[in-house]
Amino acid sequence: MMASGAPVRQTAPYHSAMSVPGIPPADIDIDEHLVRNLIQTAHPDLADLPLRHAATGWDNATYRLGEQLAVRLPRIEAAVPLLRQEQRWLPWLAPRLPVPVPAPVRVGAPGTGFPWPWSIVPWVAGQSAERAPLSSAEAGRFGEFLAAVHQPAPDGFPRNDYRGVPLVNLTDRIEDLLQQLSTVDSPEPPLAAVRDRWRSAVGMPMDVPETCLHGDLHPKNIVVEQGRLAAVLDWGDMTTGDPAADLSAAWMLFPNEVHGQVWAAYHPVSADTLLRARGWAVFFGLNLSAVGLAGDPEFAEIGRQTLARLCSD
Repeated sequence: MMASGAPVRQTAPYHSAMSVPGIPPADIDIDEHLVRNLIQTAHPDLADLPLRHAATGWDNATYRLGEQLAVRLPRIEAAVPLLRQEQRWLPWLAPRLPVPVPAPVRVGAPGTGFPWPWSIVPWVAGQSAERAPLSSAEAGRFGEFLAAVHQPAPDGFPRNDYRGVPLVNLTDRIEDLLQQLSTVDSPEPPLAAVRDRWRSAVGMPMDVPETCLHGDLHPKNIVVEQGRLAAVLDWGDMTTGDPAADLSAAWMLFPNEVHGQVWAAYHPVSADTLLRARGWAVFFGLNLSAVGLAGDPEFAEIGRQTLARLCSD
């Protein structure tokens, strides 16, 4: 989830142990003993499986359970509604998609010293895309995935006030980000070029219906196995809105020369929608660059590369 004026929230993938710089302190202590007790109470048939810590992210802690499963638990109260959205909507969405997503296979209720719901999800083999980039040959498959996601939203589907909204709503945040990054010596690409890309996009009207969106398709939420798109994670920010917000991921994931394969597989993509997607790529590139200033070099590189691709496109 993104609060107004806040950076893109960072959530560790479910599939790899990692330490995330700058994450907020947890609202509750989570350890292996707590997780084991929760499993024993709610799902005793799984209680004898090996359990080990896998990841701690901004919103959630993840423990690997046996070889095929993972336990995902909110570590801050703000993440609880996001997890509930995944529990409610991923089982509906997963069968409609050509790429695996971590739809919960079991759920857990508050109890045994833990105040919030939690999930058991499939374990996904691979690495996140900022560490193991997608092959350019996957551009078309990624476009097919986006087309499958971007369907009319059913009644009750989530709506997020900061994802998939009209670009003009982001103007103040863009100005704040540009100001933050102006403190960097010789930013690359030059911020004047980034501002030009934003100005060319911000006034574009939304010329397509709102659809379901993932809402946060940066490389840390994309799992890659031997160059292939293995899974898409972290659906807590799913929303109804402008599909251009998700299309912006092309600049985060692929070199410019294969973007045509994304658009061809997604078909159709209007000129106005592509311009709005570029505007969203500015937004995400600046956000991730700002998170990088706070001490995350991987996000800093994702932001830099996204903006560099935009400015050379």
